[in-house]
Amino acid sequence: MNRFYFAKTNKAALFFAMALLPAGMAYAQVKKDTVPKEKKIEEVVVIGYGTQRKEAVTGSVVSVKGETLREVPTANITQALQSRSAGVEINQTSSKPGATMKIRIRGTRSLSDNANDPLVVLDGIPFAGSLGDISSSDIKSIDILKDASATAIYGSRGANGVILVTTNRGSKGQKPRFTYNSFTGSQTLFSRYPMMNAAQLTKLRHDAGDLIKNGDSEKDGVDTDWQKLYYKPAMITNHDVGVSGGTEGGNYNVGLSYLKQDAIVPLQSYERFGIRVGLDQQVGKSFKFGFTTNSNYVKSEGNGIAAAPTLGYSPLASPYDEFGNPRRTLSMSSNMDQAWTYTRQSLDALGDKYVDETNAFSSYNNIYGEVKLPIDGLKYRINVGLDFRTSNSGNYTGVGVFNTNPAAFSSAGKGNNQTYHWTIENLLTYDKTFGKHKINAVALYSSEQNTFMSSYISAKNVPADFFQYYNLGQSPQTDITVSPNNQSYVRTGLLSYMGRAMYTYDNKYMITATLRADGASVLAEGHKWNTYPAISVGWNVANENFMKNFQFVNLFKLRYGWGETSNQAIAPYTTLGSLSVNPYNFGAAYSTGVSINTAPNPYLGWEYSKTHNAGLDFGFLNNRINGTVEYYRTHTYGILQNKSLPSSAGIPGGVLQNVGDIENKGWEASLNGIIIDKPDGFSWDAGINWYANRNKILSLASGADRDVNNLWFVGYNVNVLYDYQYIGLWQKGDPYLKILEPQTDSAPGMIKVLYTGGYKADGTPERQIGPNDMKVFNTNPDWQGGFNMRFAYKGFELSTVGAFQKGGILISSIYGPTGYLNRLTGRGNNVDVDYYTDDNTDALFPKPGGTTSGDNPKYLSTLAMFDGSYVKLRTLTLGYNLNKDFLKDLNINSLRIYFTVTNPLIIYSPYHKFSGMDPEPNSTGDQNQAVTSGYKNRQLIIGTNNPATRNFILGLNLSF
Repeated sequence: MNRFYFAKTNKAALFFAMALLPAGMAYAQVKKDTVPKEKKIEEVVVIGYGTQRKEAVTGSVVSVKGETLREVPTANITQALQSRSAGVEINQTSSKPGATMKIRIRGTRSLSDNANDPLVVLDGIPFAGSLGDISSSDIKSIDILKDASATAIYGSRGANGVILVTTNRGSKGQKPRFTYNSFTGSQTLFSRYPMMNAAQLTKLRHDAGDLIKNGDSEKDGVDTDWQKLYYKPAMITNHDVGVSGGTEGGNYNVGLSYLKQDAIVPLQSYERFGIRVGLDQQVGKSFKFGFTTNSNYVKSEGNGIAAAPTLGYSPLASPYDEFGNPRRTLSMSSNMDQAWTYTRQSLDALGDKYVDETNAFSSYNNIYGEVKLPIDGLKYRINVGLDFRTSNSGNYTGVGVFNTNPAAFSSAGKGNNQTYHWTIENLLTYDKTFGKHKINAVALYSSEQNTFMSSYISAKNVPADFFQYYNLGQSPQTDITVSPNNQSYVRTGLLSYMGRAMYTYDNKYMITATLRADGASVLAEGHKWNTYPAISVGWNVANENFMKNFQFVNLFKLRYGWGETSNQAIAPYTTLGSLSVNPYNFGAAYSTGVSINTAPNPYLGWEYSKTHNAGLDFGFLNNRINGTVEYYRTHTYGILQNKSLPSSAGIPGGVLQNVGDIENKGWEASLNGIIIDKPDGFSWDAGINWYANRNKILSLASGADRDVNNLWFVGYNVNVLYDYQYIGLWQKGDPYLKILEPQTDSAPGMIKVLYTGGYKADGTPERQIGPNDMKVFNTNPDWQGGFNMRFAYKGFELSTVGAFQKGGILISSIYGPTGYLNRLTGRGNNVDVDYYTDDNTDALFPKPGGTTSGDNPKYLSTLAMFDGSYVKLRTLTLGYNLNKDFLKDLNINSLRIYFTVTNPLIIYSPYHKFSGMDPEPNSTGDQNQAVTSGYKNRQLIIGTNNPATRNFILGLNLSF
């Protein structure tokens, strides 16, 4: 069995989860309850098109306050959301500055990865940007809608969950208030890639049969640390200034923000300037209007720079020639490998010879007007969202740059895109209380349109470095390329009707019913519209008369929800099919033709999801202990899958059809406790969330049970691997080696994989090992979650946020064949591994120079799978709040100084123990690989992207 994947239970995470409960419960037994139950819960959560007391919520909703997010100083608030909410999985797809993160709420529903992204709503309007566009200082709260009964109000846009972002506003009658939030820090390398040093590589070459000799740039006695020459600590800084206030008739909020994040990789940086303005104004007794604008300018540089080339350089090669001058190129491994020399020094010296940057401006605007109608409790509101985003990218690589040929031609490219997005929502709301009866009803009519345009042009032989990408027309006309595949215009629209009614009786019994209809332009005629219902009920048992003697119970609410949602998970115009543009020469003329790529489908429709959700919310001892337990099951059918057609059809791209089924089900739990609370002394708060999702494909196109090319298998999750199973290394004397592995170079020390075939009467295998022995590996974890703790004494506070995961498969491609860092031949540097020799037969990795498949040891991909379990601290913060009496004399409301370490400690991880690296992925499966891999973009791996960092940050929060 693979000693990586099949590791022991994550005892550390389990111990923490079990330890938290007794601490809170022990305190609960001795603490008296003195607060009337009806005043226990006043928290209000945003549920979409309105708010609701948390006590009355019947859907699955979790809320994270802005103060909580700001406990994690980061360039992207998505990172601050990590580990905060059960059922919300957030992973990085790249560790480069400014990179977006992948968010999955309760698993994967669609086979198209991008169709699984949740909807983000900013101040009530569907958001065309990403969470990374919003400064954490702007946020009042983030509310996440998880089940269909909660998300149905957003229709097809909310099929994968909804993230509601509410920004800060001024308050009515509030005196002007000034805030300043800032942090600055250093980003350092969390861990180096575990590459060999010179002595280890020299030994590896010898153990591989001395087939690889020193190249012209290599020399015995040299031991170059290429990572030291490449990585360097980098700065991150953030400043946010805000002014808010209000009068008796309105309020305002204005702010400016600036963020600059450099990277430990040369030439990379991310810079963001932001401005926000919010205004609400009451006019008379019946009319109210306002607007919110969030605009930012972002500049990102060095996107094309990565670590992969440096990691493969031989430590026997010196970056300097015999005269002490920096080498332009390296000749290594018997001169078989020629490479341009990547070091921080060589990259910094490029100047105008290299640029790779993106400049983007975004403006997200929401204007509303609200009027009270003559009927008491009835209001009409119109929301208008106007969003614009433009992005311009450019790249230039000078003559010979990154190329072993000093005369290699220069190249450049320039792209631009614009997004225009508008939304108009008409809302009619009725909110009224009649004695013990409370009714809230909302009717919606909305229209939404999104237009996207993009173009890209490239050129070669740019005449001078100073032109870079700014004037590609200076290149020879024959070297300028305008490919039709790089030009785009897309317009989509959505028309919607929605009605929702919420009824509460005596704060005991709650029911919410929703009906929504969406019409999507991307679907086929006759299939554009879908109407779906949702209903949820709740029973607050704690408010029943028979609970009066249980004063310690503040909340004990049972709830159940059912709903249907749909997903328009296709690219625009897919129903029409597509053509490929094919340039060709017709005699002396240059012509362009077209051919069919994908077939049209006039029946293409929605992906449907039906969800059942059951939950229990509880609060004890004046809510010192509170939490939630939930179970859900989502069945998604009509999954869109591309179906291949016979080659005789002449349509290589096949046809997209609604043919598949996927199931997601799971458990979620959260627990928060105020363990110790002494106002003038010591306090201790703690929280933990835990969740387990089971994702399974139920059916595929044409009744097939597998689609090996796309790694989809009925009965398994969407993100599986398909490979052989490592069971060790062949040893001398193994009787079946030449039967199972009959190739001429098979020998002891090669990887041994599981044979699943039959045996003859004499006990010998019936056949050799082949594709029939490959198996499906489920990659999803058994369970995962997060925890947080806060200790406070006087003005001091110590807090931490952590995460844990049990099981699952972590793909580390640096140990597999696709990264070319573990060839075990001595060609190029190698990952430091324990490999087989005659004196080390109990090793994990195969014999150097042994049986190969291409340029790598046969079956090496089986050793790229590791146990994904871990327990880690994400942040550790020590803060001090200055004495309020002292601040009062200075006319300051509050002043907090803090020091934070991000990614400070890995408590438990088999992968970290083996490699020293962070056990969380840093790349998607199809990126940063030396050769084409079988991994998919939807799969997250550890590759040769920017490595993980450990950051040391000093921050300040000031208000007056």
